[in-house]
Amino acid sequence: MSYPELPEPDPGEVLLVCTSYHDGMARWGGLLDEIAGRREGDVLVVGDSGVRLRPIEDHRWNKLHGGNFPALVPDNSPVPPVLVLSDIPAIYGGDGPLLVDLAVIPGRGVRVSSTRLGEILADLLGGVLTFDHLVRDMDVDGMYQGDRGRPAFPALPTAPPRRPFPPLPETDGVLLVRTFFGTDAGWRALLDKLGGLDENGWIGANPDLDKIDMEHYPLTALTVDHRAFKGLLPGHVPALVPPTSRSPMVVLADARTFAIPGRPLTVVDLYDTPGHHTVLPYREVGSMACNLEIRNTDFRDYIPIEPTKPPRKAYH
Repeated sequence: MSYPELPEPDPGEVLLVCTSYHDGMARWGGLLDEIAGRREGDVLVVGDSGVRLRPIEDHRWNKLHGGNFPALVPDNSPVPPVLVLSDIPAIYGGDGPLLVDLAVIPGRGVRVSSTRLGEILADLLGGVLTFDHLVRDMDVDGMYQGDRGRPAFPALPTAPPRRPFPPLPETDGVLLVRTFFGTDAGWRALLDKLGGLDENGWIGANPDLDKIDMEHYPLTALTVDHRAFKGLLPGHVPALVPPTSRSPMVVLADARTFAIPGRPLTVVDLYDTPGHHTVLPYREVGSMACNLEIRNTDFRDYIPIEPTKPPRKAYH
């Protein structure tokens, strides 16, 4: 299936893209009312911020993830710094619209309160905020300056490397991507712990149902072992996943996997807040994948909440 390119916004405009459709009709829910913008033709001017939002619809964008949209910016057009998605979590989950980075680490996302959308976009476009600010100050729900605490694990670096990464393989399953190449023996030991590789590069493809530990369901994943992905960070992952993929997550085996007991793996969200991540012992990742695939749980359920809420930081 081909996906339409994004239109080029006029100067000072931000695209507000609908990705939820029923019988070809866009479903905005109550988001447009919550934003409380005044209409000027086809544009919403949000509050006192002066931010101009242009709502756009195309049923071919139905259920596309935020990480898919950087590839839809036309080659010869200026790259906008950000776009806003009205997706299923925003419409039905009360999660707030998703801001998608198009310029710095394309594809990563942060949710913001719909009532603060104009204020935050104005600061972002005016240089008062950067996307890194938004990422560093989001809570476990992926909400910028939300009130549910911060991830317990140290944030990984957010600065992008000075080289592009190739696309990840197309599959409807989970990917396990090796990003650290300091120990081949450690990588082989991890794969053995995960059940070993089959001839097609899958782990856990044919589990013995009689021997499965339901507390630690085995991970089924296609492995990616290529030095082109050395140093890959969570924020880069969403834009590398083909739009036909329906997996909710990608798993990274990074430096900490081979240095810390329990072989922790970094799990990257592709759905609720693209690029958001958590770190789990390898034995727990398979159960997480199963639960996310059937929407029995949300990504946020696997991110520990700190016992006390940190003070909000100033923008600078």
